[in-house]
Amino acid sequence: MNVRHSAAALAASAVLCVGAAPAALAAPSPSPAPVIPSGMFGTMDPTYDGVWRQSFALLAQQTAGVRPAPQAVEWLAGQQCADGAFAAFRADSGAACDAKTMLDTNATAIAVQALKALGGHDAAVKKGAAWLKSVQNEDGGWAYNPGSPSEGSSTSVVISALAAAGENPAEVKSKAGKSAYDGLLSFQLDCAAEPAADRGAFGYQPQDGKLPANADASAAAVLAALGKGPVVTPAATDTPAAPLACPAGAKDPAGAAQGAAGYLAEALKKDGHLTAKTPGAETVTADVGNTADAVIALAAAGHKQSAAGGLEWLKGNAAEWSKGNPAALATLILTAHATGADPKAFGGADLVAALNATGPADAATARPKESASASSDSSGSSDGNVWWIIGAGAAAGVGIGILLSGRRKKQQQL
Repeated sequence: MNVRHSAAALAASAVLCVGAAPAALAAPSPSPAPVIPSGMFGTMDPTYDGVWRQSFALLAQQTAGVRPAPQAVEWLAGQQCADGAFAAFRADSGAACDAKTMLDTNATAIAVQALKALGGHDAAVKKGAAWLKSVQNEDGGWAYNPGSPSEGSSTSVVISALAAAGENPAEVKSKAGKSAYDGLLSFQLDCAAEPAADRGAFGYQPQDGKLPANADASAAAVLAALGKGPVVTPAATDTPAAPLACPAGAKDPAGAAQGAAGYLAEALKKDGHLTAKTPGAETVTADVGNTADAVIALAAAGHKQSAAGGLEWLKGNAAEWSKGNPAALATLILTAHATGADPKAFGGADLVAALNATGPADAATARPKESASASSDSSGSSDGNVWWIIGAGAAAGVGIGILLSGRRKKQQQL
């Protein structure tokens, strides 16, 4: 979920296609932040995450029983290009998309899910799904930007969108005859993987001939393999997650989901949260975004008790990460929904009220007056150059997991 893509994945995708040359680490010249449209959630620069954070916010409001402001829904729907695709953000939605528009499978996939959940946008959902099918790679998977090599996270997010749109991923096939599930399952680490703790996990992309386990890709893959997205209804049954059974039989989506859930459950056991190491850092730090994604994935797979430790950790540690950040707040609301927790009393915070306050004002909420041109996120990191450098670091094979959830930190920041 989400999944968590944006500037980091955008830069990573571009650099992975040409090789991680030193020049790729050069930061682009900063440009003025665009004006925040009145219908948008959040006050941060939306260039790399506008559609993503808007879609997550609308999904969370819908789940929490809040009727989204009409202008918020209209802004999201208006971001769609004529061919059905979405870019991460278009400052002028009145201008037609052209060859220079950076189309984004992740933005398209999450927008399709949001518009489907909101209802009344069947034509937009159908066009979005059709575009996603049109950019499927021959191996059955998808890249963040069409034309790049497939990767586990984007393949998962797209499959979730196709399922939401009423498509059967097993029947969505490339010109080479590979199905969407063929593409997804190719990213799972099997019984030959070392260390053994990584077996069942999904990877983002191979690095130096090896596919490293990746928590972000694993959580997204659980949802995709189960035909679900980030909105998860609490399961009627609850069993402990189990490691991938070895020797394994023939791969199938349901079994793959359970194997990945086992990997995530084991990763959460030590401290109740996942960790990651960003490029240039000497130590690992807690990864709030991926922890939330893992909790949602475990709940979707029917393992609420395996997610309990992560849920409690989030209640006590996610406040600073999510402060004023619509996609982060939305992710926590969806985490609460998936586990049966109360999003209005989550670690002492009313997540729903906090999310509403970041969006278009209506009769019930008032948006705080912040500078729309703010240049730092809630964690204090600058917005443009840092994210480009992080993306390039990801392309070199360093810290992919945290960077993809970093899209969420930027949008939720993925």
